[in-house]
Formats: sequence, C-alpha cells, structure tokens
Amino acid sequence: MSLYYKIWVDGIVKLRSRPQNAGLWKFFAMTFTSMAMALNLAFILFILSDLGITTGILKISVNLFLGTRLDAFVSFFISYLLPFLLINYFLIFYKEKYKKLINRYPYYGGKLYMRYFVSSMGVFLAYIFIAILVAKRSIG
Repeated sequence: MSLYYKIWVDGIVKLRSRPQNAGLWKFFAMTFTSMAMALNLAFILFILSDLGITTGILKISVNLFLGTRLDAFVSFFISYLLPFLLINYFLIFYKEKYKKLINRYPYYGGKLYMRYFVSSMGVFLAYIFIAILVAKRSIG
C-alpha cells in the first residue's frame, strides 16, 4: 500500500500546485489514476486470457445502444473503471484522507505519478499494437 499512497500523494500535490487545475484537481486525480489502474487490470486479464488462464473476474456486458462503441465504453466503465473509482475514493478522498497522506508520504515532483500513468498507458497501448500486428499476420 505504501507505493499506492506515494503515487497518489505525488499526483495530488502536483495537480494541486498547477493554477489551471484549481477546482478540478480532485476530478483529474481520480479520473487519470483510476483509468490507469483500470487499464492495468484489463491488460493483466488480457495476458491471462491469452495464456488460457480464466480469472473468474466478472465482465459486465451492456447492450443498451445497439452494440455501438458507447456500449463498449459503458461495459468498460462498469466492469473496470467504476470499481477503481470507488476504491480510490474511499482510500484517498473519503473524509479528506489525502490531507493526512500528504503529510506522511514524500513528494517526488510529480515524477512518480507521471511514470506510473505513462507506463500504464504505454504498456497497454503497446500490447494492443502487438496484438493487432499478430492478428494481421495470422490472417494474411
């Protein structure tokens, strides 16, 4: 949990320090960090699936919008993003716990937070890119 809190503190302090984030830093912190966590979970589940390992994690499929991309987004939101939004809210923001955490954990100038976020996005996108290449080769 220590690394989890260090990443959060680094992100919160960095986001709060930027004047253009005034009033929105909590939203940005929750959105970006939870999205990175959701993509990490999706990536791990993709890898396990490719290895033939079933995870038992429930994926909720939504078909409200006739199979459009909006359905895919809602399914992703409910299955992957919403759980992290809830967990992060209760571990970081509920009763302003982040204020205590800021005093307890060091600030790394936003570098730790950015490394986590960029690496999370990069690994996921690299996996998707490689999967597309492999799929094209197997078809053609």
